[in-house]
Amino acid sequence: MCPAPLHETVPATTPAASLVFTTVLSHGPLTRAEVARRTSLSPAAVTKAVRPLMEGGYLVEDLDEGARPAIGRPANLVRVDGGRALFIGVKVTGDEIIGVLTDLCCRIRVARHMPLTGREPAVVLPALIAMVQELLVEADGFGVRVCGLGIAVSGDVDRLDGVVRYSPFLDWRDVPLADVAGTATGLPVTVDNDVRALTVAEQWFGAGVGLSDFALVTVGAGIGCGLVVHGRVVSGAHGVAGEIGHLSIDPLGPRCHCGNQGCVEGIASDPAILREVRAATGRPLASVAEALELARGGDPSAREVYARAGEAIGRAIGSVVNVLGPERVIISGEGLAAYDLFAEDIRTAFVRSAFGTAARCDLMTRPLPFEEWARGAAATAIQSFIGPHTYQD
Repeated sequence: MCPAPLHETVPATTPAASLVFTTVLSHGPLTRAEVARRTSLSPAAVTKAVRPLMEGGYLVEDLDEGARPAIGRPANLVRVDGGRALFIGVKVTGDEIIGVLTDLCCRIRVARHMPLTGREPAVVLPALIAMVQELLVEADGFGVRVCGLGIAVSGDVDRLDGVVRYSPFLDWRDVPLADVAGTATGLPVTVDNDVRALTVAEQWFGAGVGLSDFALVTVGAGIGCGLVVHGRVVSGAHGVAGEIGHLSIDPLGPRCHCGNQGCVEGIASDPAILREVRAATGRPLASVAEALELARGGDPSAREVYARAGEAIGRAIGSVVNVLGPERVIISGEGLAAYDLFAEDIRTAFVRSAFGTAARCDLMTRPLPFEEWARGAAATAIQSFIGPHTYQD
């Protein structure tokens, strides 16, 4: 195994160079003229930024025979060499650890799942390190350095310090995850909130490519929201921007695990739905899948629970759109398994809540497998590798 030196980074030492590299990474291959147009940089500035990136082998140039002008030399396409570096992304849930090995373009090369026997740091951290070591062995077969490790955890995560301040699903407080993982693996480590990490992946490699303002709303075990404003993933002054799951939309509603009444998460998360369907039907259901089956079977009480959940999600999305005015809201997460039951309620509540032309915001559903959350963690490691200009908000 040959982890990268702790301070190896892409030679993008200026905001302009970072902008050029991330533009080619997300939109490439591109000609230099197209890079200049997309970044609003001068041709000279683009050339200056591209040169060290090509010398380092991170950008390569391909002749584009189809772009040959009538006069002069043919235009050359510049693209990122995805095989230049590898990255590991790890998503920690309450039940398992999901790990992926990706290239520099965040394409998954290897994926692994490891069940957990407990949620305590003493149980999770050794398992996480074992997962990373296993993926490092896999990386040896590619003959390319692993240049970073990204870890995604739900809750209040301080990316700057790499500390999990509070994760309600894991019941963690003040766990110095980056220090522990970095010491054990020798890799540069980026720790971030799982929804923000997924938002980075969508911004650079998914449904958010090319959008300067969008939101990612995730439904499932919790209700999360990642925000991109003017091209930046926003974490806010205290690192918890986008926590729409804890908007209190019904003061008389059920108590949320955060302690407040009527939070969106306390109404529309999978655990909340299961609790409410049990109470409404009097059936000792064992799982969300059973609640879903009951609702799809036509049980009116179960269907009403899903309708209320959809309304809560729609109202929350309406609040986001009213405040930030994004071009698109991407709805994802494991809770989309029930989308057929509450899609209409989400849309109706959103339109009712959105003010004026805000209702024109594009609502897009995007089912993603759990490996995509780990890929999001890898995307944050790639982001850190490129440099701080790509993620400071």
